[in-house]
Amino acid sequence: MKFYICYTMKRLLLIFIAFWAVSVMTAQTRFENFPLPQNPDTLRILAVGNSFSDDGTEYLPSLLEGAGIHNVIVARLYIGGCSLERHCREYAEETRNYIYYKSTDNKWVTVSRNATILDGLKDEPWDIITIQEVSNHSGTYDNYQRWAPQLISIIRKEALNPKATIAWHMTWAYSSNSTHGAFKLYNNDQETMHEAIVDCVSRVSKEFNIPVVIPAGIAIKLARETRLNNEGKVPADTKVYQLTRDGYHLSRQHGRYIAACTWFDSLVKPVLGKSVKGNPYLLFDTEYSITKKDARLCQKCAAKAVASFK
Repeated sequence: MKFYICYTMKRLLLIFIAFWAVSVMTAQTRFENFPLPQNPDTLRILAVGNSFSDDGTEYLPSLLEGAGIHNVIVARLYIGGCSLERHCREYAEETRNYIYYKSTDNKWVTVSRNATILDGLKDEPWDIITIQEVSNHSGTYDNYQRWAPQLISIIRKEALNPKATIAWHMTWAYSSNSTHGAFKLYNNDQETMHEAIVDCVSRVSKEFNIPVVIPAGIAIKLARETRLNNEGKVPADTKVYQLTRDGYHLSRQHGRYIAACTWFDSLVKPVLGKSVKGNPYLLFDTEYSITKKDARLCQKCAAKAVASFK
């Protein structure tokens, strides 16, 4: 029993020291970011996030394949529902709770289902590392302000490429009929949530020098104002509503496609010079295929969102 108590106290002390060290580094360091690379031999992108980064990147390798691009490595390191705060705690506690997927030839492969955050950060000399807040607090700036600098400090300390671009993934508001418990934080109002998210991301972009933003939330809002929004096709009380599959995760058809198009035009286009517009990928390798007409509209929403946030 004494051994267990001593071990527990030692572990808590180490966690405290780790947080203290990161906090000191945060307070003393000016957050220097770096521009996106230009025409590299290989472009390496890592998403550190949660299930929303899963939604955002699922179709990105296939869009790359459709564009004839074969020199992009994409990876996603995630825990479902993971917040900025939890990423920092996972680092401090050295836990193995991440799922790590990677695409080196435009096809996702599961690398590990019990990875640490360092397994992802140190796997490649990433050119771009994206971060985001959990959807619950995507419109709560206090959380951004407290935990974003700590996660940025961790990335700067541990990433193999000291000049990696840190980018922000802006997520989306819930469907208007969402039953997610956190929706009450936004008065169960989609527009209120959307405006809070945009405001928070705009502020964190300026305060912590993160000019590269993937405005998936804006793209989804734009698409909800078009025929892609399915509110006229299904009852309002169904979970499959307003480009979501459960009120908050994106639908596996147009929702995820729009988000991936936004990732493409935010990160791939400015680096490799090729836009998602006209991309021929239509989800034919899934059970959620879309028409050329719908693909063009999805691509248009994504491109417009990216242009609007610059």
